[in-house]
Amino acid sequence: MLADILISACLLIGGFFTLVGSYGLIKLRGSMSRLHAPTKSSTLGVGSLLSASMIHSFAYGEGSLHELLIMAFLFATAPIAGNFIAKVHLHRQRGKPDLPPPPDDYAWSTYVKK
Repeated sequence: MLADILISACLLIGGFFTLVGSYGLIKLRGSMSRLHAPTKSSTLGVGSLLSASMIHSFAYGEGSLHELLIMAFLFATAPIAGNFIAKVHLHRQRGKPDLPPPPDDYAWSTYVKK
């Protein structure tokens, strides 16, 4: 009974956050604001769905830790991908007056020759 309640709660939480992330991806304006919807809420939604799967496999089957590996990969790659998408957006907007110029130093993301 307790496992069923936990599984149901994780499924509802995961479905809600995935729905919110999908809605935000469609309705938000601009690529920078759209970027936060799938990287933040959908990551939490998929994490909750994977937690429900892991609880189910331990409660009713042999148990599986594959979901834990998927979660680790997801939580490691989604923020990095979001960061790269944001950097591409910033570099494409370089000539426009609303953004400050990049720093005049050597860094991995901005390299300005002197």
